[in-house]
Amino acid sequence: MKTTRRSSKGFTLVEIMIVVVIIGLLAAMAIPAFQKVRDNSIGKAMENDARQVASAAQQYFLENSAVTSITFSIDSTTGAVTGPLSNYVKNISKGTASASNLSIDTNFTMTNPQFKGGTGTALTVTFNSEGKKQ
Repeated sequence: MKTTRRSSKGFTLVEIMIVVVIIGLLAAMAIPAFQKVRDNSIGKAMENDARQVASAAQQYFLENSAVTSITFSIDSTTGAVTGPLSNYVKNISKGTASASNLSIDTNFTMTNPQFKGGTGTALTVTFNSEGKKQ
């Protein structure tokens, strides 16, 4: 008579379940931290974009002293800046949109649909004429 031998190599179902639970716990801790870092990165990119736009506007106002207000636009899909500021700044971050009018010593707003700032909805951020967050 032939007897069959069972191989004792491999993992048991309990061992595999324990590993899956541990991986799940690690993912549950890592995903919110990753989202926070990503949101913070988008916010910092918006601040940098605001500084670039404000700096370009100040340069334009210096070179054209009779002008106190400009109209420009930003293509949110490509980040391309059009209008008078396009000579000073070509592109900003994709997805970012801004108010289309900018005057000397006035605040302006920027928004990015991916920037939530810790809330569940997209935020609009206000910057002063120097590009500093208000």
